[in-house]
Amino acid sequence: MPELPEVETTVAGLRAVLEDAPLTLVEPRRADMRFPFPADLRQRLTGATVTGLGRRAKYGLIETDRGDTMIFHLGMSGRWRIDPSEIGKHDHLIVETPRHRLALHDPRRFGFVHLVESAAIDAYPAFAALGPEPLGDGLTAEYLAQALKGRVAPIKAMLLDQRIVAGLGNIYVCEALNIAGISPTREAGKVSKPGLRKLVDAIRSVLRAAILAGGSTLRDYARPDGELGYFAKDWRVYGREGEPCPCGGTVRRRIDSGRSTFYCPSCQK
Repeated sequence: MPELPEVETTVAGLRAVLEDAPLTLVEPRRADMRFPFPADLRQRLTGATVTGLGRRAKYGLIETDRGDTMIFHLGMSGRWRIDPSEIGKHDHLIVETPRHRLALHDPRRFGFVHLVESAAIDAYPAFAALGPEPLGDGLTAEYLAQALKGRVAPIKAMLLDQRIVAGLGNIYVCEALNIAGISPTREAGKVSKPGLRKLVDAIRSVLRAAILAGGSTLRDYARPDGELGYFAKDWRVYGREGEPCPCGGTVRRRIDSGRSTFYCPSCQK
């Protein structure tokens, strides 16, 4: 599933071709993906001008001068294609400007598109309960100490809870915990304040590095220009079971709630 760096990279790619551009065509090519397309999507967006693009957690945002914002989620296999040579059966939404054609491509159809009034975007149900952005000022050791106080659940599970921190996913949580030297199974409420400071720094470091690298290519993910993200070559532990950790130990894998957790028992305590 595309995580925060992949969505951030996608938004940057879309910004280069959509910002300040009029939308001459907005055409759903099927009734639904994970959820039905908004019935009035074509009517509300065709003829509008894109005034800004952004990201909230793992959601992309496309704002227009009509006071509407299109929210998109890439699901498991979604990506935007810019100026594709042809439109295929997995291109479910077509958006055109005077200079470009974009296609929302999603073979598994776990992604979705919603349309909300920009002024009410904070009340969008998926956003209302989100924790702070990991790259924003709201994520601090002090905040985590308060949010995790008394929690006996594993620290990894708490970091994946979008109500605690918005946008973190399995890959980057595994990587950040390794950088910070914290076991994924440590009780969240027992991570020390110095440990939380290391963790916040590690989260920001790994996310920024991944964004610079264009994200991590998994399954069908690619940037809107068709290029593949190459951060996977810098993974410290994720996907590296049995290989050496940077500390010299051996990376192990365990299954937690159906997800693979990669960690190093030598340096993560």
